[in-house]
Parts: sequence; structure tokens; C-alpha cells
Amino acid sequence: MDSEFVRYDVNDGVAVITLDRPQAANAQTPQVLKDLNAAWDASDTDRDVRVVVFRSEGKHFSAGHDMTGGGSDPALGPKRIDGQLTVDTYYDWEERGYLHYARRWRDLVKPSVAAVQGKCIAAGLMLCWPCDLIIAADNAQFSDPVGLMGMPGIEFFAHPWEFGPRRAKQILFTASSITAEEARECGMVNEVVPLDHLAARTMEIATKIASMDPWGVRLAKRAINGAVDAMGFSNSIAANFDIHHLGHARAIAHTGGVTSVMADLAAMKAGNRKE
Repeated sequence: MDSEFVRYDVNDGVAVITLDRPQAANAQTPQVLKDLNAAWDASDTDRDVRVVVFRSEGKHFSAGHDMTGGGSDPALGPKRIDGQLTVDTYYDWEERGYLHYARRWRDLVKPSVAAVQGKCIAAGLMLCWPCDLIIAADNAQFSDPVGLMGMPGIEFFAHPWEFGPRRAKQILFTASSITAEEARECGMVNEVVPLDHLAARTMEIATKIASMDPWGVRLAKRAINGAVDAMGFSNSIAANFDIHHLGHARAIAHTGGVTSVMADLAAMKAGNRKE
């Protein structure tokens, strides 16, 4: 189950999925996402697994999508026509390669807990938001600065639900970040703990969940997710994915993509640009 950048371990009913690409701030290539999805699938089918923990190695949880092209297999990315992105092929790729994964991980019947440290930028949110609980280190920062690229937000547009409408607008309008404690205050994060306690506290919570009646936990997750969906969550995610691709369509029409602002965003991810 292990791959170059993804590890999968199971112990006492707890599956731990680890993103291990710290040299790239755990940025996500298409292959990394494919391997992460395989790990989620393994947890789903393993009858011994009662709860899933998602974590990453290194200083930062995830810098989002890897826009440098490093470590990517072109065959796994969006199809290009005469070397160029097209609106329809890019839409198809992001629906299958990004949105589908996040929705699937959110809807798996087993409960999940994310452990977040350092920076969680843009598509990094699509790794922790699908999880049922989020435990954050006190140094965690959350942001989605894709407005710098002329985009409304990441593909899994859960911002109004996770941040609240006005906090979401502030974050997106200003390309700014919020702290772990601010994320807890708006309900996105369950607990904030010292960085050196993050692993232990996450596993403590996961172990507690694993000790519960799995059927009862499964029904509770189904009931809560169903209530959120009844309030419009899933329809909102679907509609806002289309809005997201209006941004991509504009970028493709004007510049052939979003490469013109990648350097600015990469600098921000590396901590060289003030947010």
C-alpha cells in the first residue's frame, strides 16, 4: 500500500494515512493524489479499520497543488490539445482528479481525523476538510490565496460552511490566512494543541472513536452529513465547482492557463510574501 510519498499503516483499528513529501512542503502532484485515494480506498475496505487518521510529515501540512510540475507524470494530468489546456479537458481532469477525491473521502462511512501543522494552503484544505474532525497544532495557518490567480477558491468550495460567510469572504478577498485558534473559533477546527502534542492527541481521539460501537458512529456520521447536505452543502459544492471553472476558462482564454501568477503564489507558499 505504501508508495514514494504516501504511507499507510493500521494498528488497533486505526488506519494512519501519511503524506510524506516534506521537501516540497507536501505539495500534491496527480500521482500523490492517486496514491492518497488508494490509501483511503484501502481503509474503506479493511474490516479491521474503524477510524482513519490523516497526517503529513515535516514543517507544513500541505502547500496545496504542486504547480512546479516536479514529480508529475504528464499522463496523469489534464489532457492537452496541441500542447495547450482546453476548457473541457481541464474541467474533466479537475472533476475526476480533485473534486471526486475530496467528495469521496468526505462520504466514506468510517470516521476520520486530520492532524494539521504549519501551513495548510489552498488544496491543502481539500485534504483536511473531508475529514470529520480536525486537530490543529498551535502553529497551524489556513489560507486559500487563489484569488491571486483570478480564481474564486479551490475546487472543493466548502469555505462558507467551514469559515462562515463573512470570514470566508475576508480570506478570499484579501488572500490572507487565519490561525489555528481563529479556525477553532469559527468551528472549522475541533481542538488546538501544542505542536509537540499533535500526534499524541490525534491518536488519543482516534483510539477513543475506535473503541465506540462502529455502527453507532457510522449512523451518527450519516445523520450529520445528511443534515448538512439537506442544508445545501453538496449542491453548493457542485455549483461552485462550475464557478471555479469560469475562472479557469478566463485564464485559458487570456493567458493559456494560470502560469502568469504562479511565481507570486509559489513565493507566498515559501514564506517570501507577506499575507
